[in-house]
Parts: sequence; structure tokens; C-alpha cells
Amino acid sequence: MRKLIGFFAFIFGFIALSSPSQAYPIFAQQGYDYPREANGRIVCANCHLAQKPVDIEMPQAVFPDTVFEANIHIPYDQSLKQVLGNGKKGGLNVGAVLILPEGFEIAPKDRIPEEISTKVGKLFFQPYAADKKNIIVVGPLPGKKYSDMVFPVLSPKDPKNFLKFPVYLGGNRGRGQVYPSGEKSNNTVYTSPAKGAITAIDTDPEGKSVISIFDKDADKTVNTTIPAGPTLLVKVGDTLAADQPLTNNPNVGGFGQADTEIVLQNPLRVIGLIVFLFTICVAQIFLVLKKKQFEKVQLADMNF
Repeated sequence: MRKLIGFFAFIFGFIALSSPSQAYPIFAQQGYDYPREANGRIVCANCHLAQKPVDIEMPQAVFPDTVFEANIHIPYDQSLKQVLGNGKKGGLNVGAVLILPEGFEIAPKDRIPEEISTKVGKLFFQPYAADKKNIIVVGPLPGKKYSDMVFPVLSPKDPKNFLKFPVYLGGNRGRGQVYPSGEKSNNTVYTSPAKGAITAIDTDPEGKSVISIFDKDADKTVNTTIPAGPTLLVKVGDTLAADQPLTNNPNVGGFGQADTEIVLQNPLRVIGLIVFLFTICVAQIFLVLKKKQFEKVQLADMNF
């Protein structure tokens, strides 16, 4: 099993490095041992800077060794187009990371009911790490088809505690603005590295724009390269301030977080509750019958 996971990780990593037009969870898996930081932020937010909503729906309580649905919704305007790595426009992709309590995991195929299996479809679920099966990663996937996803989750068979547990979700649509190396992608705003006047704007064979800025105070020319994708907002002759935007913001996606709670219920507690309620119901019935009997005795004494 570990070899299979390693194989898929290698494939995804290779594709991610060769095609920066996508947002790959493998980046987070390689850079962070655990996807949720101490302040509650999920690490995907380090590269996906825009904030967008996500929703999660789960049962309020489940029994041990039970398969249930976790419904994930990543809303966005599906008519939007994002900037791809080559500068062209394309549809948005989506991805998600679901952090379940210890002991919970994706249900094996032979345990998933047919009704839930139909909703899941052909989704491929990957554990965040070999020793973290309770953290599931999905994506990148075509947003138009997978903005709604169903995770088939299996509760632990022999839990140590029957408590209320937190569940955390991170969901993304679109590409990131920063690569794990710290470099900007072509899906973000580029700013001027110096103040001065633009003396030239050239285009290299790869379609990148090279802007030459003459800094009069430093008496030198500073060149900055902008990849294909963002739209230039400046022209030759413009005078710039330091950190002034050179391009628009092409990003139409974003990352969002949500959390919920789930109760791992002890079946014996439910059975005990049912027995208790049944006892109360029987006691109430006998009380009513006794009252009727007492009323008949009183009525007989009055007639006598």
C-alpha cells in the first residue's frame, strides 16, 4: 500500500513540477508534516491568498464502524476563466483537504453502500501521508464537475473515547499566487521593484514582458520580468513609485476554510436511553391505571 501511495505521489509531483498551471496538494504534503497550523490556518492559504467560502455537511452523530457521507461544496461562478501557466485562459480547477478525527478514514470500496458510491463517482482520495489516513486530499479536479464532492468516511471500529470531535475542511478553486519556493505565479499582481521612469517594455520569446525602469536617484536601470497572463497597466514613459502595481490582478479563485463537529456515539448509551424511556412510559401507564382504579374505589365509597 505504501509503495502504491508513493507511486501516485511521484506521478502527481512530476506533473506538478512540469505544469505550474495547476494547484497541486502535493506541494503542501511535501512542505508540511501537518496541514493545519497552530493558529488554525490550513497551509494551502500560504499559496492561495484570496479568501473564498466553502461548505461542509456531515451527520451530527455516528456509530462506530459506520460509513457515512461528508458533503463538500466549493461554490464559484463557473463562467469565470482563470489564467493558466502559459498565459492563456481556461476553466478553474478545485481541490480540498479534509481533516478528520483520529481513527476516521476513507471507507474501503467494499464497505461503501451503493447509494453513497453513486454520489462519490470516480473521485480519487489520497491520504495526506502514509501515517495520516484521517487527513484526505482530493484534487486538482475540473471545477465544473466537482464543485460538489462526497467523501465516504468510515468511523473507527474500536474507539478509545466516545466524544464530540472537530472536523476541518480546506477547499480551493483556481490556481495559487505563490509557489512553495516563494516565487510568484503568473496569477497575481506584479509591482515595481524601484521608483523611476519606464524606459522600455520588451517581450522575450517565451511571451514574458521585460520592463526597464531607470532609477534616477540610484543612477541605474532595474529590469523586472512579468510572465504571460497578467495585463500590463503601464507604458513606456510612465513614472512609477516603488511597489506600484504594474499589472492587474488576474486571480478569480481563492481558498476557504470551514469546520464542524461530529459525535461518535456509543450504541450502549442509545440502548440505555431507549430502556430508560420505555421504563418511564410503562411507569406513566401504570400510574394512570392506578389513578383510574383509585377513582373507582372513591366512587364506590360515595355510593355506599
